[in-house]
Amino acid sequence: MIPLPSDGSVSIAGRSPRLDVEAVEAVVTLPTFKRPEQVLETLASLRAQQTGRRFAVIVMENEAEARAGAKAVLPLFERGEMSGLVIIAQERGNCSAYNAGWQTAILQFPNFRHLLVIDDDEIADPQWLERMCTAAETLSADIVGGPQVPVFADPAHARWAEHPVFAPPYRETGRVPALYSSGNLLVGRNVLIAMGPPFLDLKFNFMGGGDSDFLSRAAQRDFVLGWCAEAEVQETVPARRVEADWIRARSLRNGVISTLVEKKKRAGTPLAGAKVLLKSLALLAASPFRGLIRLARTGSPAIAIYPVHVALGRVLAEFGYANEQYRQPEKN
Repeated sequence: MIPLPSDGSVSIAGRSPRLDVEAVEAVVTLPTFKRPEQVLETLASLRAQQTGRRFAVIVMENEAEARAGAKAVLPLFERGEMSGLVIIAQERGNCSAYNAGWQTAILQFPNFRHLLVIDDDEIADPQWLERMCTAAETLSADIVGGPQVPVFADPAHARWAEHPVFAPPYRETGRVPALYSSGNLLVGRNVLIAMGPPFLDLKFNFMGGGDSDFLSRAAQRDFVLGWCAEAEVQETVPARRVEADWIRARSLRNGVISTLVEKKKRAGTPLAGAKVLLKSLALLAASPFRGLIRLARTGSPAIAIYPVHVALGRVLAEFGYANEQYRQPEKN
């Protein structure tokens, strides 16, 4: 067995007995932070997967003190009801958790082909894993994304499902030019080997966007991106996330991430910083008109204001603004 990194950043809390690491074809990585009940529901949906593929699960506990998630899920692994590992990612932050899980997958499972990602506030469709893997193979795609279908705590909030913060970027299965989120994702082992650790840039640890940056860099290296519209996960959306200040903060944050990712993409090219700034200013100038078009199409002022907030976030990023929504998870 290949050991984990020697710097103490990752440790194994438990594993399933008689785990045949060489037979595993797919690895599902599941980060968790202070959601013991929800992570159990996510695992239940993974246990219910209808597939002939041999897969293992890596739960990445990112709360290194109380470890509520790890304590909740360990019995399932130790009894052999769930195949895989529970690890502790000592360094806080979602990028740190993902990096720990992805690195562990590479080190512990020598023959897997597909790595999948699901979050601890999501429930996988029974066909999720099979559909994601099949899409990667039929599309000859190195990375595949899938829809995160919002399930609102208050059914009256269902009208928010079409807001850009919650709506999926694509509606049909096929190859796509860009992907933005790791909330429902498949990454080929070949991509992880080529990109190398650390996979996600730690400067995005509490802001989010490390996944978007990783996917942008992968696309730059000509890895093929795909989308599987049928491979759904259901994402729990608490009432807090439809409040105006949260939607505004998330929209601004999306703009900030857009600027930071584009700057990395253009790094080393002539006048890169100036070009990004000019694009941001142009988008800001155009955003009221884009908003009016959205208002006419949807009748929703909240959807209409989204391009204004994103463009404003892009410009604010030039002045060091960074909305770290994950710094205080209880408010997220």
